[in-house]
Amino acid sequence: DQSSYGGNSWRAGEQMITTIYNEETISKEINTKWAGKTVHFAKETDSTNEWCKRMSKENAEHGTLAVAEFQSAGKGRLGRKWTAPEGSSVMMSILLKPEFEPQYASMLTLVMGLSVAQAVCELGVEVSIKWPNDVVVSHKKICGILTEMGVQDGKIREVVIGVGLNVNLKEIQDELKDKATSLYLETGKTYDRNRLIGLVMEKFEINYEKFVQTCDLSMMLDDYNMLLANKSQPVRVLDKISPYEGVALEIDKDGALLVRVQSGEIRKVCSGEVSVRGLY
Repeated sequence: DQSSYGGNSWRAGEQMITTIYNEETISKEINTKWAGKTVHFAKETDSTNEWCKRMSKENAEHGTLAVAEFQSAGKGRLGRKWTAPEGSSVMMSILLKPEFEPQYASMLTLVMGLSVAQAVCELGVEVSIKWPNDVVVSHKKICGILTEMGVQDGKIREVVIGVGLNVNLKEIQDELKDKATSLYLETGKTYDRNRLIGLVMEKFEINYEKFVQTCDLSMMLDDYNMLLANKSQPVRVLDKISPYEGVALEIDKDGALLVRVQSGEIRKVCSGEVSVRGLY
């Protein structure tokens, strides 16, 4: 029974293409030193982020990867629920045990966003990043990233980065149609999720190793800014006290978006929603 180990079938002409998706098939595609070297796969879990946190308590090693076909409590930003049909998505989280100080951990979200975008590029799909970490194709989001950190005695206990990637999703729910898409919807092709995970882990390992050398994005700036969807675009910065408009230039080594306002002054936007006219 194919379903017992997470296989999916598509009819291509008259032949059935079956892609098996499990611990073994994912591991085969991962050729890294540590990122995703140990893979745990479940047909269903509450959320891969929560699963990684539990494994962290059991002393799972740095780079451990948790992948699930279904999440009963998948979560996006602001606690939004996140679900996807079988065979359609990559839902995974990587467990990290960094040595650096907690204040640098939030930048890892951008490191992962860049890594996912680079992996999708390798598949021949034109992709960009809407700052800080939305991976977009044709101005619509294909990937969500959620980073969570546990701290003990002022030191990082673990960082967990969760990735939800719309791969072979055939349709998007109505309320998200103008905002979200999938690789399949954009290209008409189905993709091997095993290979995609392998590519993301390969890119992430390279980028993470650059990051830990400097605890900033200085060694990835060119790569990131080349993919920045907001580059030279008018943006409205939804600052809680006084929203303003300007032109997005690029990100700096701390992951802040540099925005030139009408007076010519360049402001650093560190967090908060930046709505981008003409992108979504």
